[in-house]
Parts: sequence; C-alpha cells; structure tokens
Amino acid sequence: MDVPRSRRSMLSEDVYGALIALIMDHALEPGARLNIDALARDLDVSPTPLREALARLESEGLVRRRPLLGYTVGPLLSRQEFMNMFEMRLVLECAAARWAAQRATADDRQALLEAAKAAPAVTDASWRSHAEFASSDARYHDRIAETAGNSLLREAITRLHAHLHIHRLFFPYGVANSAMEEHLRIAQAIDAGQPDLAESAMREHLIQARDRHLAVPRDGDV
Repeated sequence: MDVPRSRRSMLSEDVYGALIALIMDHALEPGARLNIDALARDLDVSPTPLREALARLESEGLVRRRPLLGYTVGPLLSRQEFMNMFEMRLVLECAAARWAAQRATADDRQALLEAAKAAPAVTDASWRSHAEFASSDARYHDRIAETAGNSLLREAITRLHAHLHIHRLFFPYGVANSAMEEHLRIAQAIDAGQPDLAESAMREHLIQARDRHLAVPRDGDV
C-alpha cells in the first residue's frame, strides 16, 4: 500500500530535521560519506523519505552527490566563500530593506516589528537549542525580502541559504540579543517609512553579523 502523500511529506520533513541536526552539530562531519541503507536503519525509515530529504539538503548545499560515490556531507564554507556570501547579502538585503520601507503596508510594518521582538532565546551552543533562533532569523529576513515586493530579489536571497551556512559555522550563543536589537532598528526604520535609514540599519546589521562570525576561532579557513 502506498503511503498517503501528506504522511510522506510529514515523514520526509522529520527525516530532513533529523539529518540537518546531525550535520549542524557536526555529528556528520564535513566530507563524511552517507550510507543510505545505514541511515535508513538508524532513523527507522524507508529509503524513500531519506532520499527526498537528501535531495533537499543537496539543493541547500549541505550535502553533495557524485556519480558512483553517492552522497557526502558538504564542506564548510571557506573564508573566501564566506566573504563572498556576505558581499552578496549586502547588495541584495540592503536593497530589500530600502524597498520594504517604501512599499510596506500597515500589516507588513506591524508584522516586522512583532517578529523583531519575538526571536527565541539561545540557551547553549547546541544546534537543537539554536535551531529555533536560526529559523526565526531566516524568517525575519525573508519577510523583509517579501515586503520589498520584488519576487526575483527574494528568490536570489533565498538561494543563498545564508542562514544555514553561517549558523553551521557558528552558533551565536550569547550574542542573540545583539542580533535582536539590530533587527528591531531595521523594523523601526521600515515602520517609519525611511528608506535610507532602513538600508543603513540593514548594512550595519550584516556587517556586525559578519564580524561576529569572523571573531570566533575555528579550524579551517573561516
């Protein structure tokens, strides 16, 4: 009997969550080869939802698939890749903040203010503690991109998968409050309909986020 599609979607989402936790916590290390049969046994699922989850992770750059070799965990960003990503974020997200300030509806402004104040706390350096904050952070930035009213701009920002990659490098335990304060300044500028201020607040936030990551000692290039 075929599994109902809604159940299959839920199962695939659960498997995706389990795999991303293993990758983000480095239980599955960069470069590790992924044995689908072994993973399916460990997670107590069939290979089908596992393959669906791996395809999603591949699209996000967290795993790689090579002919005859199968899937491996993707490498961490190099320092140059990290800097390139933030250069793109500065170009795209500063424009998004500017346009959001020009185009936001009353509902948009209220939603952004509420989102800026509602980020969950990070209680320790594990991914499980950090995942909700990372998800909230990504949704906040996506809401600004949506409010900007340009679907191509939003798609370009989404395709960076920036939050997955930077949070894989560093769990900002202890600095979440700084990010929330910066988010609030952006939301307040958008609420006030001040494009220049919204753009500069976004630029300052991204520069601060970049520098917070660069200040943390770690193995490798970044």
